[in-house]
This record gives sequence, structure tokens and C-alpha cells, in this order.
Amino acid sequence: MKHSVLQSQLKSIKMRQRKNGSSIKHPNLSDAEAKPQKKSPYSSKDVFLTCLGFRMLNALLIQTYFNPDEHWQALEVAHRIAFGYGHLTWEWEEGIRSYLHPMMFALFYKLLALLRLDTPCVMIKAPRLLQSIFSAVGDLYLYKLSFALFGDGVAKWALFSQLANWFMFFCFNRTFSNSLETTLTLVGLYYWPSVRSSLNKAPSGSRKWGLALAALACAIRPTSAVTWVYVGLLELYSTHDRLRFIFVELIPIGSVVLGITCLLDRLMYDSWVLVPLNFLKFNFLSSGGDYYGTHKWHWYFTQGFTVMVFTFLPFCVAGIIKSKYWKLSGLILWVLGLYSILGHKEFRFVLPVLPISLIFAGYSLAALEERGSRNGEKKRSSCICNKWPSRKQLAIFFLLASNIPMALYMNLIHQRGAEDAMNYLSKEAAKGKVKSIVFLMPCHATPYYSTLHNNLPMRFLDCAPSKGMPAESDRFMMDPVSFAVDFAKNWSRPSHIVLFDSEERHLKDFLVSHSFREVRRFFHAHFKVDRDLQASVVVYAMTDS
Repeated sequence: MKHSVLQSQLKSIKMRQRKNGSSIKHPNLSDAEAKPQKKSPYSSKDVFLTCLGFRMLNALLIQTYFNPDEHWQALEVAHRIAFGYGHLTWEWEEGIRSYLHPMMFALFYKLLALLRLDTPCVMIKAPRLLQSIFSAVGDLYLYKLSFALFGDGVAKWALFSQLANWFMFFCFNRTFSNSLETTLTLVGLYYWPSVRSSLNKAPSGSRKWGLALAALACAIRPTSAVTWVYVGLLELYSTHDRLRFIFVELIPIGSVVLGITCLLDRLMYDSWVLVPLNFLKFNFLSSGGDYYGTHKWHWYFTQGFTVMVFTFLPFCVAGIIKSKYWKLSGLILWVLGLYSILGHKEFRFVLPVLPISLIFAGYSLAALEERGSRNGEKKRSSCICNKWPSRKQLAIFFLLASNIPMALYMNLIHQRGAEDAMNYLSKEAAKGKVKSIVFLMPCHATPYYSTLHNNLPMRFLDCAPSKGMPAESDRFMMDPVSFAVDFAKNWSRPSHIVLFDSEERHLKDFLVSHSFREVRRFFHAHFKVDRDLQASVVVYAMTDS
């Protein structure tokens, strides 16, 4: 009798648990995952507006030059579409870039022109402010993904890690295709069912959104397929409707996005161009990217990605171990491993998995907070006054003290001369004081028409891949004087010449003999990066200009 009464009581308890939405903890999942899903204490609107304000400030603080692609593969192309002038690099002649990403900025430029806001100052700042909107969306979905996987305690610390990390502050708001790819990756992962645990399923039909976002990311940057192949394989393994996934969702959605992209590229290239195939041939089958330098296979693990994660690294590793959420940590290892096979490596290539590693850093910080709150209860009960800061407070101080100076230095100081020089020339050109410009420096070392915003004759030294003979830029760097003398024999003498101080010392006599004088000198860097120290960018003008 007692046994039957006990059984009936247990059944009634389980029924009440189901009604209240509670769940029994799975032994293989972390505490955060096993807890019932609750509504976030912060609305999506509040999180987005907070992130947007932060990213807009972030955009205004970026005053340095990082990588040519920020300007030459996005804004320069967009400027050409919107205003009819701008330089297309050799990649566009070879058809290995899609117009999908630059087109967004081209439409934005058109809007500025219609509103008569395309002034030098606005043209310089506006593109990064537009990018700040995309970045804020990425921040929001990092919070939402973290909340869906681990709950609010982890989500708020993951967002803190995202906003505090120096490299995200330095790179995320720049107009790289990698930045938009990162946002699409974060939003897409949120909608993929295979990324979540069995206790926290994605909303019904969300997989189609995840597929569409994955296809869009691959259309913008074909190497994004590295990420989505991993996620797709997870989905194939975990789903019960594999045929539906492949034939009803994957193929139709992928075909639609690919078709739209091909139509846009057909319109812009004026011929049929299959960009993903050309990209694959150049970067993977022919190792064309190696022309711009190579690193050892372990570079991402020993230098590249570790520098990006920076002082969050120990927290990231601890979070991976504590959470045991191998799906996401496996994605990081998968991406780093496949990119390590390629000879040409860059920090921004693995930007999409940096926020994922910061989710794990947030997990580790949340664990410190939970542990600190338990210890705090014990100390209050013992009435002992402790003057020492908690582990959580020390961790936060350590992360902010190490990342904020790095972020400010890289955004405000390091390699700012290239941007300052072009900003100066843009304002001088608007006053009619600049007639033409020659850049005697390595190729793509400054922004171009997208910053100048004036249809003046300009000339830079070419560095397109060539077989046999070194490119102009390489020949100039090998012997600046001889190259400049030969170059001047066929030029139409410019009103201004821009060069680094490292080459200026060799060309002083050449510049004086051709009636040029220094008009402005801009600080550029305290230390060398991949060449001799380029401490300053110097602008020379003709004496009668």
C-alpha cells in the first residue's frame, strides 16, 4: 500500500515539473545547460542598442590602417560603382571577388550623394559607422547564442568578453568582408539546430534561416564554407530527416543564393563569372595567395589566433574544459586546422571563430562569479571583513587592464600615417590645391579614391602577381633611386608625391632636383611590421603648386 502511494506521489511531482517547464539534469551536460530555459532579463532591443552605441564609438576611434583589403576590396570598388571612378585591383580582372559585399557600401554611397552628405569627413567616417550596425547585430547574436546554450550568467560575460577583446575592437568594425562574414556566422549558428543541445532545441523552421545565412556568408567569402561544412556534417549526423535536409532545404536554398549572386556578378562583370570556382582555383588549387607571403603550418596556433584571443586565452581554455561543449570547441579547432594547411595566413581569416572562443571565456568568468557568490555567502555568515578583491574582480581588472591599452594603441596610434595622409590630401583636393598624386611606396599602402573622393589622376606602384619579372612595387623597394629615375622619364609630373620616410632618405636628392618640397609629415609607427621601420608618411608638393 505504501509502495503504491509513493509511486502516485512521484508521478504527480513529475507532472508538476513538466507543467512548470523544469527538466531533469542530464549527467553528461553542464549545470548551465541542464537548467530550464528562462527568458533573458535583457530584451534584444536593449542589448542591440547598447552594442550599437558601443560599436559606433568604436568606429569613430578607428584611425589607423590595418590591411589594404579594408579599402581596396570593399570601399574602392563601391566608390567606383557609386561615383564612376575608383581602382579595381587585379582580383577583379581575374573574377575571384564577388560584388555582393561592395554593393552594400555602393548603395550607401549613393544615399549619401543623394542627400548631399558626401563631404570628405563623412566619406571617411560613414562606412565604418555603417559597419558598426552589422557589428552590433553580431554582438546581439553572440549574446543570444550564449544564452541559448548556457543561460544568462554565461551570456552576459560572453558579451563582456566580445566587447572587451582588443582584436574585436580593432578589426570587427573595419569594412572587411571577414567582418560581415563573422556577423553572418554568429547569426547563422544561432539558428542551426545541430549546434544546440537536445535539451535546448532551436525554434521550428530555424534551420532554413541558418542555411540561408550560411549560403550568404559563402557567397560573400567562399572560404566561409570551411565553417559551414563542419556545421552541416553535425546536422547530417544528428538529424532524422537527412533527405529532407539535403534535397528540400540545402540544395534549393543554396541554389537560390548562388543564382542571385551569379546574376549580380553577371551584371557587374558584363560576363558570366563563377566567383567561388575562380576563388577555389586561385587560392587552393594553385596556391596563388602564397605570392603575398607564407607562414609555417602552426602559425595560427602559436602566434596568430593566440594574439587575437590575447589575455582571454586562459579563460577560453578553462571554459572549453569546464563546459565540455565539444561541438563549438571542435568548430574552432576545425577552422584553425584547415586554414593552417594554406601557406598564406592572415589574422582576419579566422576572425569568425574568435567570438566563439570568447563565449567559452564568458563561461569561465561566469563560473568565477558563481563561485565568488557562494564564497561571499560563507564570509558574510562568519562576519569577517575581507579587504581583498574576489577572483572575479581580479580577472576583470586583468582583462581590462591588458586589452584596453592594446585596443587604443592599435586603433589610435599604430600605422595611422597612411590614413592621416589621405585624409589631408582629401581636404586639400576639395580646396583645389591638389592636381595629381604619385605614391612612391609599396602598393596599396594607403586608402585611395574612396577616401580622396575627387576624380584626380593618381598613380601607385603595381604589385599584381606576375611570372618572371618582379612587380613595380618590388623593384622600387629593391632600388628606390634607380626606379624613381626611370619612372620619372615617362611621367606627367604630379603636384604631390607620397612616400614613407624609409624611402625618403634615399630619394631626397631626386625630389629636390624635380622641384618638390616637403609640405606635411605624419607619424605612422613606432616599430616595423614586415619591412624596415616606416616611422612617418611624408607628403611632398611641387614648389610652384
